[in-house]
Amino acid sequence: SRRRPIPILRDRGARAALAGARMSLTLIIIGITCVVSFAGFSNPALIQRLILWPPAVSRRGEWWRLASCGLIHADGTHLLFNMFTLYFFGSVMERLMVPRIGSWGYVLFYVAALVVSALPSYLAHKDDANYRSLGASGAVSAALFAFILVQPWATIYVFVVPVPAIVYAVAYVAYSIYMERKGGDNVNHSAHLWGAAFGVAFLAVMEPQVIGLFFDRLTHPRFGR
Repeated sequence: SRRRPIPILRDRGARAALAGARMSLTLIIIGITCVVSFAGFSNPALIQRLILWPPAVSRRGEWWRLASCGLIHADGTHLLFNMFTLYFFGSVMERLMVPRIGSWGYVLFYVAALVVSALPSYLAHKDDANYRSLGASGAVSAALFAFILVQPWATIYVFVVPVPAIVYAVAYVAYSIYMERKGGDNVNHSAHLWGAAFGVAFLAVMEPQVIGLFFDRLTHPRFGR
């Protein structure tokens, strides 16, 4: 049987309804992340228990760290930026995914994005006792790039500057690749890249028609929509 068209791609009214809908699961994820992150700000032992520290995974089998690292953040700015981004783009993806894969499917998407985005860093540093990584940026990138796949010409505000989503995506990927190779800024750009790739791949597998619709919208720009 044929699947119904993706409403966010077909109808302005549907897009408006999605944008204004209550963001239950996304808000729950944000709430849990904020609670754990704030607790971690004053509890170094909690940070050490949840952070991605590769030797703990390779030597002690603490695989949960690939996901738990997304519950903690370096500081308030790091947390605010990630949760602010997730609030807007994760909510749209929730409303798109839940009718197709259910609530647990959306939660799985988020957790899997954390794991997939952290895994390359773990593999590259599995014997490096000095390496640590934390933050939900990989999963946030997954939600953001899944959104860009369905709305390539939507307007994204980068420090109050309006930018077409597809332009932002190209610049984001180019910058992340450059900084990943350059290094030295204490940011896990690899997680950003793999998270973005996972978001696109997950949505394409969930709804294969999105690829054709993406190229159709890409070649027929409708800015800000």
